[in-house]
Amino acid sequence: MRIRFKPWARGELEASKFYIDNPEDYKGKWRELFANDKPLHIELGCGKGGFISQIAVYNPDINYIAIDLVDAMLGLAKRKVEEEYKMANREIDNIYLTRYDIERINNILSKEDRVERIYINFCNPWPRGKHRKKRLTHTRQLEKYKEFLVDGAKIFFKTDDDGLFNDSMNYFKETGYTIEKLTYDLESEVDFWDNIETEHEKMFKEQGIKIKALIARL
Repeated sequence: MRIRFKPWARGELEASKFYIDNPEDYKGKWRELFANDKPLHIELGCGKGGFISQIAVYNPDINYIAIDLVDAMLGLAKRKVEEEYKMANREIDNIYLTRYDIERINNILSKEDRVERIYINFCNPWPRGKHRKKRLTHTRQLEKYKEFLVDGAKIFFKTDDDGLFNDSMNYFKETGYTIEKLTYDLESEVDFWDNIETEHEKMFKEQGIKIKALIARL
């Protein structure tokens, strides 16, 4: 998703107490940063923060890390987090945002971090063959996630793209993940999971595009 440059974003992020600009320094030490042993969940490609801000404020007993590569996105996510926690009259104490290239995620997370869940929402489908290795659900990435996920960890994946979804099912199977649930029409599956609708999700639904989703377990 392309977004205009936000000249204020870098300054606001650097001044924020819940933004980490040097995530490689925390590899294996994220639980020390949170200063507790609550379950750790991450979102890969948090965008404007609509999802992570809501799920984090609703679940104070879980710690969250949200990763994106674009300052403008993270700046908007930071403001969205502040807005949600203010409305809930809560201190921001269970979430960190960080800027990093997810293709190199093993440089910032390790087995010591004991990640229990990954969220991947509407990632770039990279439809052209030579670019498919960039998919966040590609076998190359799924193998990397194994390096920091605990046994039994789950990946929650949503997309509007049929090709990406069908390919991803194969990627998960090829890398030894078990697909516990899947649907080609998330809106019709009221008991599929406690869904938090993202900005993309609402847009696609208004266009009549069905949302595909799955839960895979390591």
